[in-house]
Amino acid sequence: MAERAFLAVDMGASSGRHVVGRFDGRKLRLEEVYRFENGPVEVAGSLFWDLLAQWTHVRQGLRAAGTRFGSTIATVGVDTWGVDFGLLGRGDVLLGNPSHYRDSRTNGMLEKAFSIVPREEIFRQTGLQFMQLNTLYQLLAMKQSGSPLLDVAECLLMVPDLFHWLMTGQKCNEFTEATTSQFYNPVRGGWATELFDAFGLPASILGRIVPPGTNLGPLRENIAAETGLKADVVLPGTHDTASAVMAVPAASRPGQRPDWCYISLGTWALMGVESPQPVVNDTVLKLNFTNEGGVGNTFRLLKNISGLWLVQECRRAWNQVGRNWDWEDLNKLSAAAKPLVTFIDPDASEFLAPENMPEAIRQYARKTGQPAPDSEGAVLRCALDSIAMKFRKVLAMCEELVRGRIDTIHIVGGGTKNRQLCQAAADACARRVLAGPVEATATGNIMMQAVAAREVGNIAEAREVIRNSFPLEEYEPQNTAAWDDAFARTAGSETWTRTT
Repeated sequence: MAERAFLAVDMGASSGRHVVGRFDGRKLRLEEVYRFENGPVEVAGSLFWDLLAQWTHVRQGLRAAGTRFGSTIATVGVDTWGVDFGLLGRGDVLLGNPSHYRDSRTNGMLEKAFSIVPREEIFRQTGLQFMQLNTLYQLLAMKQSGSPLLDVAECLLMVPDLFHWLMTGQKCNEFTEATTSQFYNPVRGGWATELFDAFGLPASILGRIVPPGTNLGPLRENIAAETGLKADVVLPGTHDTASAVMAVPAASRPGQRPDWCYISLGTWALMGVESPQPVVNDTVLKLNFTNEGGVGNTFRLLKNISGLWLVQECRRAWNQVGRNWDWEDLNKLSAAAKPLVTFIDPDASEFLAPENMPEAIRQYARKTGQPAPDSEGAVLRCALDSIAMKFRKVLAMCEELVRGRIDTIHIVGGGTKNRQLCQAAADACARRVLAGPVEATATGNIMMQAVAAREVGNIAEAREVIRNSFPLEEYEPQNTAAWDDAFARTAGSETWTRTT
C-alpha cells in the first residue's frame, strides 16, 4: 500500500512538539518536525497558560509539517494534558487565558465542595479521583471568587478542544478529555448536569461530547493556505494519557480482562488498567482511583501519581543556584547514592508546587521520622525509590480491583529513558517491566488517526503495528527482598498520606 502520513500535535505541560507518523501498512516511522517550550505564566500571583503563544507555535509547527510533507499528510490531531479549559463568550470571543492546574485558586476547594455536595455523591455521579486541580474545583473557585467570566460564558472547551476549534471552527468536547473534568457521568454516558446544578454552575456552557476518531472536517481556509496542508482534523484520544495508553504494545484486545497494567511515565505517572466499562463502587472510592475515558469505548481505571515532577523540580532548584546539571548528571548522582534509606509520599500536598523541592523532601523526611537526605544524590535516590514504592502500592490496588494477578507492567512515555526508575519499578513490584515506546503519546495519537482513516482495522491491530515498529526494553525483578523489607518498614508509618 502507498505510504500515508498523519500529524500529531502533542502538547505537554513543559513542551510541545509536532510529530509526523509515516505508515506503510506494516510499520510506523516517526519524525519530529517542530518543538517548543511550554509552561505557566505568572500574572499578579496567578498562573495561566499563554494560549496565544501556544497557538502561534502550533501554527508554526503546522507550517513546518506542510513544508516537509505537504499534501501527503492526511489528517492532524491535538492531544494535551487534562482538566484545564477555556471559556468562549458571545460571538466566540475567548474570555481570557486558561488558568494553570497548579494555580493556588483551588486551595481548599475540595473541602468547600464537600460542604455543598458530599464526597460520596460526587464520586457516585462521576467515578473520578479527587484532586483539587480537577476542572470542577477550578470552576467552583471561579464562582466563589465572583469571577465575571462565568456570567458571560457560553461555551466551555477543554484545552485540546480549544485548539481543534482554532483549527476548524468546530466546537465540541472530546470524550477522553471531558472525563477528566469530574462532571462527566461515566455510567450514564453524559455530563453530570445535576452536579453542576447543585454547585450553582451554568450547565449551558457544556457542549456535545464526541468520541476519539471523530473527523471535524478540514482546516480553516486561512490555516490551510498558510501551512500548505490539505488535511482534515481528526480527534485522537485528546487527553495525552488516553493517547499514551492507546500506544501500550499489549497483545490482548481492548475489553478483555488484562493481565497487564500500564504506567504512562512523565511529569505525572498514570498507573492503571484498561477496563471495558467504568467501575464505580465503594472500593474504587476508598482507593481514590479514577475512571477516565479511553479509546475504543474503554475506560482507564487508574491512579494519578506525581512522577518525574519531583526530579524535574529538584533539577530546576539546583540549576537556579548555578549547578547547570543535565539529566545524565542527575542519573549519575542518584546511582551513586545508597538506596532504600528514606521514602516520601510523592502525592503529599507538600510536593504539589513547593518553592524548593529538595528542601521540601528533606522537611518531609524529618516530619515522618526518617533520615533527611544529606546530598543531592540522596535526594534524587529518595525521590526515585519513593516513586517506585508508590508503584508497588498502586499495583496491589489494581490487582484488588481486577480481582486477579497482573504479570506485566508496561511503562510508556518519556520516563522510560530513566532506566534506574524502570528497574526500581520491576524490583519494588516484583513484576516484569516492558518499557517503550518512548514516544507513546504521539504514537497513540497518530495510530488513532490511522484507525479513523481505516488504514488499520482496529486498536488491537494498531498495537500490533506498534510492537513491530518500536524497540521494547525488558526489566526483570532484582533484589526484591530488600524492597520487601523497606515496604514493611514504611507500611505502618506516617510516610503515606490518607489518599494513597
